[in-house]
Amino acid sequence: MKHLNIFIAFFRSGILGYGGGPSSIPLVHKEVVETFKWMDSDEFADVLALGNALPGPIATKMAGYIGYRVGGLSGMVVALTASVLPTVILMIILLTALNTFKDKPWVSGMSSAVIPVVAVMLGKLTWDFFSKSGKSKLGWMWSLLFVAGSLLLLEVVNVHPAMIIFALLLGALLKKNSPAEQEGSSS
Repeated sequence: MKHLNIFIAFFRSGILGYGGGPSSIPLVHKEVVETFKWMDSDEFADVLALGNALPGPIATKMAGYIGYRVGGLSGMVVALTASVLPTVILMIILLTALNTFKDKPWVSGMSSAVIPVVAVMLGKLTWDFFSKSGKSKLGWMWSLLFVAGSLLLLEVVNVHPAMIIFALLLGALLKKNSPAEQEGSSS
């Protein structure tokens, strides 16, 4: 049953995630965190950060890791298959159809309409993460400081995004394992 649920979660995300990996991230979040409760939002954010720091498509990296975590090696294979299968099926169907109707104006209109939908979905996911940061002491301040610092590093200093994600992930891991953090959690 666990492997069937893994397949369902990643197949649904794959079939509805039109627009590539970034558009499927909120869908994977919904399945993994809210529907099947395999991890909480903080763990999902860590998986997303790690997936963004590694090369390759984000959807398959997340599927592979989450599938492995939930169902072992076979769970990873099931999740990867479920994540890729909708794309393969839809590519065959859509490319055949688009080749037939490629000169019609509604085809370009349909493609253009996807961009704002993906932007709204990513915006909602970002808002959810920021809302959670506001629940801790000084959470909003640190979040805004990280956003401003990241924007400065990206746009002014031209640092690669993977380096920023890696630094933030490393900082979070060091903070989590710091003696002050461990004393606070043991009292």
